[in-house]
Amino acid sequence: MPYTAESGTGQRHGTRGDGVPGIVKPLPPELFVAHDTNAETRWEAMGGVGYHVPAERFFVRNHTSTPIIDAAAWRLRLHGSGLRAPRDFGYAELLSLPAVTRDVMIECAGNGRSLFASQQGQEVIGTPWRLGAAGVARWRGVPLSTVLRLAGVTPDAVDVMPRGLDPHYVEAGVDFGRVRRPIPVAKALDDVILAYEMNGRPLPPDHGYPVRLVVPSWIGLASIKWVGDIEVSASPLSSPWTTEFYRMFGAAYPPRGGEPLSTQNIRSAFELAWGARLAAGHPHVLRGRSWSGGGRITGVQVSLDGGATWRPAQLHGSHLSPAWVRWHVTWCPRVTGPYELMARAVDETGAVQPDRTPHNRFGYLFDAVVRHPVTVVNA
Repeated sequence: MPYTAESGTGQRHGTRGDGVPGIVKPLPPELFVAHDTNAETRWEAMGGVGYHVPAERFFVRNHTSTPIIDAAAWRLRLHGSGLRAPRDFGYAELLSLPAVTRDVMIECAGNGRSLFASQQGQEVIGTPWRLGAAGVARWRGVPLSTVLRLAGVTPDAVDVMPRGLDPHYVEAGVDFGRVRRPIPVAKALDDVILAYEMNGRPLPPDHGYPVRLVVPSWIGLASIKWVGDIEVSASPLSSPWTTEFYRMFGAAYPPRGGEPLSTQNIRSAFELAWGARLAAGHPHVLRGRSWSGGGRITGVQVSLDGGATWRPAQLHGSHLSPAWVRWHVTWCPRVTGPYELMARAVDETGAVQPDRTPHNRFGYLFDAVVRHPVTVVNA
């Protein structure tokens, strides 16, 4: 695997030899769909996986490429007008601080983007994810509030902006710098963690080694990977990822775009191949998962006939707010032919998956009930 050194950062950037640029881990086609610098988890590969998605099956969202960072040389620099005592933290020092463990979903804001075109007939731009840009892991790390207080966060601090150590993002000849985006100090002090473990092991390179942010219930962009510095400011901060990208543009939104995206919305997915073939006259246990940035899922309904009728799914297992809930229904189709399976979730705020998602140019936050095609065939 060839690498090029980047002076002064203690890191290298990798290019795989199998045609998938910038991703380190293997991407077997039975587990992933490759999208340029990204890799989407196949939902049919989720069957029997359990509540947490193993790192080797977890989707990858890279703006550029995965850096290979030496943890011994890594430093986290805290700086800015919202701190009384700016300072650095090393990896060993961070690991010595009191830690927390949380089950949290990470999900790209563009998850479901391809469905704007295939289901609603609308053009969008960006990586054509179906629903596999989402996953729950067990993250362990230090509350961001801990390091902010050690650096003397001031009462007038308003924004906290972490920045990654991945290469600069360049699009159409414009260098936007390293990936970064501000979050309000209130959120930073609430439930955000600086994670160094994923499912009980050190973070893999593609998922942020040595340290990443995990921002529960927010779009995945906020959970900056390979974090190298954090600016804390007494005045509002912005970045191209809150001005140019990750905002809603389209007929349903103001001419200059909506507010920067923050919390995720509500979705459901079947653990089933797209276009799966199922045998007629045999019972099939259809499994799936539902989640919401707004709170715990309180119910899921499933339609096996394209929305003509609905039945409740049985929820089971862990049932956490910033993660997902698993569910299942049993179906014994008698008639061969094409079908559309649908799952519709509701969360504790009363939010329900809609029939359509308002169009936006970048295809963000597709939350409509998905029409999952299957074909019933003779055994």
